[in-house]
Amino acid sequence: MRDILKRGIDIVLSAGALIVLSPTLLIMAIAIKLSSPGPVLFRQWRYGRNGVPFRIYKFRTMRIDACDPTGVRQVTAGDPGVTPLGQFMRSRSLDELPQLFNVLSGDMSLVGPRPHAIGMKAAGVLYEELVPYYALRHAVRPGLSGWAQANGLRGPTTEAQCSRSRIDHDLAYIQNQSLALDIKIIWMTIRSEFLAGSGS
Repeated sequence: MRDILKRGIDIVLSAGALIVLSPTLLIMAIAIKLSSPGPVLFRQWRYGRNGVPFRIYKFRTMRIDACDPTGVRQVTAGDPGVTPLGQFMRSRSLDELPQLFNVLSGDMSLVGPRPHAIGMKAAGVLYEELVPYYALRHAVRPGLSGWAQANGLRGPTTEAQCSRSRIDHDLAYIQNQSLALDIKIIWMTIRSEFLAGSGS
């Protein structure tokens, strides 16, 4: 019953957000197209529910020659491959907005563990090698935002302890998920990233 309710909320809120934000999405798409050559959207394969891969959508924030569709190369602070417009979008997490289409289609949820690129590394090794229980995070749909992200655990996964902490937060969410927790995570994300600009 909880899964049905959560899915229903995902459909209603993602569809509503896409309608309300459609003018903003159009303006951003035009700005990306005019500011640098290349496609408006960046597509990448990531782990979905039960480990099934899906293609995620984001606004392109990097020069086309600097994009890595595999996700193995992570964007770092001051990365020269990020465009000026892309830097602004990343600071407010606006590049993530096309993932509302992923939510609407059922590949993602509004709240859940953030989807990782296939072959993603943490502290220089595959995430699965660093954290033996890594695959447990795939028990639910990945989210547009999650408990780890809401608590500031985002960005490059270069430090082992921080990378493990992300997975621990993901599993804590899965074990304690509820509508109240989802609302809390959504509010924390809006406050810290869209309003305060703490995205990366």
